[in-house]
Amino acid sequence: MNGINGADTIFMIFSTALVFIMTPGLALFYGGMVRKKNILSTTMHSYGAMAIISIQWILIGYTLCFGTDIKGLLGNFQFLGLSGVTFEPNADYAANIPHQVFMLFQLMFAIITPALISGALAERMKFIAYAIFILLWTTFVYDPVAHWVWGVGGWLRNLGALDFAGGNVVHISSGISGLVIALFLGKRKKLGAIVPHNLPITVLGAGLLWFGWFGFNAGSALAVNDIALNAFITTNTSAAAGAIGWSLCELLARKKVTSLGVASGAVAGLVSITPGAGFVTPISSILIGLIGGSICFFSVTVMKSKFGYDDALDAFGCHGVGGIWGGIATGIFASKAVNSAGADGLIYGNVHLLGVQLIAIIATVAFAAIVTFIILKVMSLFIKIRVSEEEEQVGLDVSEHAEEAYGSISM
Repeated sequence: MNGINGADTIFMIFSTALVFIMTPGLALFYGGMVRKKNILSTTMHSYGAMAIISIQWILIGYTLCFGTDIKGLLGNFQFLGLSGVTFEPNADYAANIPHQVFMLFQLMFAIITPALISGALAERMKFIAYAIFILLWTTFVYDPVAHWVWGVGGWLRNLGALDFAGGNVVHISSGISGLVIALFLGKRKKLGAIVPHNLPITVLGAGLLWFGWFGFNAGSALAVNDIALNAFITTNTSAAAGAIGWSLCELLARKKVTSLGVASGAVAGLVSITPGAGFVTPISSILIGLIGGSICFFSVTVMKSKFGYDDALDAFGCHGVGGIWGGIATGIFASKAVNSAGADGLIYGNVHLLGVQLIAIIATVAFAAIVTFIILKVMSLFIKIRVSEEEEQVGLDVSEHAEEAYGSISM
């Protein structure tokens, strides 16, 4: 078996399946929050990513992320079409599991990231334009950033930036790109009330995300070990604290605790802990989740109103803001006592790590924003990106997919 650990391999296959189920969970989470005339369109954003990015990853995505480094910016073409990606382990990334398992685990991250962006563009983007956008975005934004952070030789990895399971790579990149695309498309037309049509679906989706996130974070240890178990504990703890933090803010602001608030707070806590899940203690994860839930509540209730952008399902408010806080929090709370491969953070006397984390965040924000805008601008020269007012009024389920989610029952 050439050093392959059977227990670790089984654990990683299971973790891969857990991360996979997060994307259908996201489809439910987002789908319940849109109007009923757009639930199929919103669902297709997640399932479209599952199909398109699965192929992109095999052909070129994996090698751009994890091929031999080119000046700290990108991987080369050594794994083009998965050439050389076999059962034999890759010592650069995981010598204890088959290379193919590592590749599949990373694929699930690449799938869900562009799907997260779809929350910002819900109810107003043409599906074909979305499909082209996520293909280009994954190639020109996700793949380079993933190499910077996780690839051997990546410049942020060499700088010492810590991102255990995708704070920069997944959440900041998708959240910032979501904000850019929301601004580019403009607001939805006020064609009736814009309120969630099925909150039980959204809550179920949040539960599946919470469940899948154990694979997302604990699996990022790439082995059955103390780091994986700590990541599992901190993930659950931060999700719980995030739900409590959001709910307390709701109670103070509105005198009520809502199901949508609890679900959104839990997701905010999960996003916030992702960069540091394997680097911080369970006690620290309580603070990370509480603060994450609170600032994400502020971002989706105050910032959207103040600045007037239409981040339809709060992709930026939860993932962008939560990811930024998580990266900062890692620089504050990281502890060598938890993960000897990491570094101590600010509260343990290491100011340098916080500075490195801020550099990584700024670089990711700037790169994602600029490249996303360029992609949209170039696309707009060749195809129509936004649906017409008439199509928006009818609903994208009918205008884009010729289907209705809730048709009449035949007698």
